[in-house]
Parts: sequence; C-alpha cells; structure tokens
Amino acid sequence: MQAEVERLRAELAEAHRRIAELEARADVDPLLDILNRRGFERELARSVAYVQRYGTPAALMFIDLDGFKAVNDRHGHAVGDALLKAVAAALTGHVRASDVVGRLGGDEFGLVMWNVEGASAVAKAHGLERLIEAAGIAHGAGRLSVGASAGVVSLADAQDVTQVLDAADRAMYARKRERRG
Repeated sequence: MQAEVERLRAELAEAHRRIAELEARADVDPLLDILNRRGFERELARSVAYVQRYGTPAALMFIDLDGFKAVNDRHGHAVGDALLKAVAAALTGHVRASDVVGRLGGDEFGLVMWNVEGASAVAKAHGLERLIEAAGIAHGAGRLSVGASAGVVSLADAQDVTQVLDAADRAMYARKRERRG
C-alpha cells in the first residue's frame, strides 16, 4: 500500500511539473523564443503597477516593422520567419537584462525599458530602429532587411495595459508618418 501511495505522489508531482512547463511555454512565442502578447501584457501590467507604486522611470516602446509584408509576399513565410528571428535577436541582444521584449503580433514588438524616460527613451528607440534596419539575413546572392518605426510612451501616466499600449501604438504611427516625410 505504501508503495502505491508513493507511486501516485510521484505521478502527481510529475503532472504538476508538466503543467508548470506548459504554462511557462504558453507565454513564449515558439518561433522567436521571446514573450508572446499574453506574456508581454502580463509583464507590462506588472511594470505599470510597479511604476505607479514606486515612481520608477520606465517606458514602453511599440515597434512595427516597415516593409515586412512585402518580404513574406515576395519571398515566402520561411524567409519572413528567418527575418523575424534576426530582428528578435537584434532586439534582445541590445537591451538590458531587466528590460522586457515581446512579440505583440505578426511584425509588431513591444519593449518595456526600465530607468529611462523622455529624450533618452526616444534616443534608444531611434537607435533600435537603425539596429533593426542593419539586421538582416542572407538571401540568394544578397541580403534582406526591413525598416522599423518605434513609438515610445512613459509608464508614469499609464492607467492600465490597454491604455498604454494604445498610446504607444499611436506614437509608433506618428513616428512612421515622420519617417515617411
């Protein structure tokens, strides 16, 4: 009887471990190995709450890739996926460990940046735009890359996740119009 109880305990412990593993993977984009929208919004909500409580400076950057649809249409989704991986690697390789990177949708990324605000946050956004434009993949005899437009908003005045994402999205579209001239 004792052996049966121990076997059931072990099975239950293994089931709990598998559930925890599945829950963790549910928040990660399987292609890019960064947070997906669900995971990013959870971390953004935590960040907003922290900023509201402690007044720590932080900003949200909303990044949209310029010209990405044309890459998928012209070269196929496998090439588009490779380009997305290059962009994700460029982003994660050039932010601090405390910052949070996530894929919000097809060619949209979010970044929570800690201890930055105002002109410094905008300068970081412009630097990441250039970095993304420089990141690319070898394709055929050439190289493929895309542009990026990044909008930034402070988390200091954020009411909630939806409001701050909408504000960052509007800032991104304003930047996109500015970049087009």
